[in-house]
Order: sequence, then structure tokens, then C-alpha cells
Amino acid sequence: MSQTVTAPGLTTGHAPFVEEASHRGQLFITQIYDLYSPENHESWRRLHERIQPRWEVYANDRFLKGIDALHLPIDRVPRVEEVNQRLRLLTGFQAKPVSGYVPPYLFFDCLRRREFPTTITIRRPDRLDYLPEPDIFHDLAGHVPMHTEPAFANTLVRFGDCAHTAAEMVREIRDPGERAQRLSSVIKAMARFFWFTVEFGLMREPRGIRAYGSGLLSSYGELQHAVDSSEVQRYPLQMEWVINQPFEIDRYQPLLFIVDSFDHLFDLVGRLEQWMRDGKLDNVAPGQPLLKESDLTSFLDAS
Repeated sequence: MSQTVTAPGLTTGHAPFVEEASHRGQLFITQIYDLYSPENHESWRRLHERIQPRWEVYANDRFLKGIDALHLPIDRVPRVEEVNQRLRLLTGFQAKPVSGYVPPYLFFDCLRRREFPTTITIRRPDRLDYLPEPDIFHDLAGHVPMHTEPAFANTLVRFGDCAHTAAEMVREIRDPGERAQRLSSVIKAMARFFWFTVEFGLMREPRGIRAYGSGLLSSYGELQHAVDSSEVQRYPLQMEWVINQPFEIDRYQPLLFIVDSFDHLFDLVGRLEQWMRDGKLDNVAPGQPLLKESDLTSFLDAS
């Protein structure tokens, strides 16, 4: 009896084109659109169909305007260049396809250049609810609509400035042990701040608390849970707390932080950079995220 074998397409974890590029050490790639399988487009359609009603209730107003401005398709995976043509005119940002993990300094440096590293694979239809790694739905439907908002786009650029500041500062530290310790602490603080804002941030609006973080906006289950559930603790963002707060990636977030506006968020990133210069990020609390040697190297090589 013969069996029909479904082409792998660009499915997360089963995408030969992407995996071969990663194996060659090629980080920045091209979205070969014809490689997407019917199953890939079905995943996008189902993800979009499920979450659209929840966006209307729980997403912040600027995100909803961004969705409209980008004209993201409902029934198929978007073409990155079509998205970029619209995005470029609004804030100068661009989605930049990548083959996998982007070292932290390079990631933040891309933001400084108004480029957003974007995964082009998509999860399988039977794994719509949770994926530990990003996919194109998380990146293009969760992150990129926010990049149409000028104040938010400028905030991402300022994150990139913070990374440059960190690289410049460690250059002046002669002792290798001290350099590694301080850099580890600074990266951890930046990662936590990014997690609790860009990825899982909440914002106060006239309609109430709404989500602007991409991890929430791309998750059908957690979006409603983050705004409505009594199991979630929600507090105004406090810098001292956020930079010392570990997080876990494989569960709904029990603790979230609220900002007042995108201008407020921009100012907070400026404060983060000043705290870095003042040495207040040199010894933050241990815990997640755990850093790899390559994370440190990405900053040390830059300096």
C-alpha cells in the first residue's frame, strides 16, 4: 500500500532549506515563498482565524491600526517583501528573514538599524497553541504590526543603542573575570526588560488594560488570560523590579507589568541605558534567562 508523503515545506523543525542555511552558518536568508506547503498556509489561516476576535477585545489600539495598515493576509502566509513595502513607508522598519537563533548583540544591532530578525518557518497545524521557539506568525502577526507605531519603533532603536553602550563599556574593563560578570548581568537585565515589555507588555488605555507585547498578541490562549485572569499579577512597571525578575518561557506568565504609553516606554528604555552607565545593572539577581558563552561573545566581538 502506498502512502502519501507531505512535503515538509517551511514547517518549524522540518524545513530543509532553513536548516541547511543554518548549518552553513548563513544567518540572513531569503524567503523562498514557493517552498510553503498547503499545510503551512492552513496553519496561518487557522492561527489568524482563531485570534482575530481576541485582538479586537484585548489588543492595544496601535496594534489594531498596524494590522490594518499592513494588510496581512488571512488565508496564507504573508510575503515578507509585501509587508516591508508598507512598513518601510510608515517607520522605516524592515522584517529581515533569518535561519535561526540571533545572538543578542546582533539582534539589538539589527533593531538599531530598523531591521527586525524574522523567522520564516511556521508551526504545524496540530501545534497551534504553544511553540517554545518563534515562528513567522509570532514575528509577523505578533511583533511587526507594532513596528508601524513611530514611538514604539523608536523604542526598539533605543534598545539597540543600549546594546552599543554595553559593548563600549565592557571594552574598558581589563580583568576578564570582571568583564564577563558585569556583561552577563547587563545582558540579563536587558533581556528581562525586553521580555516584560516588547514580548509580554501591557498598557493602560481608555478601554482598560490592553496588550502590546508580541508574546501575548500571537498567543490565542495567553492573550485573554493576561488581561482577564485573576491568576495574573499586574503592576505598573518598576525598573528595580523588572531587571531583577527572572522569567520562564514554557508557561503562561504569572506576573506582568503595565506602562502608560509608548512615550512612557521610550523614556523607560532611556532610563535603562542611564542605569547601565551608572553601574546599576552590574549585579542583578541570578536566574533566567540563562546565558550561553556565545551570548557574551556577541558583545565582546562587537567591542
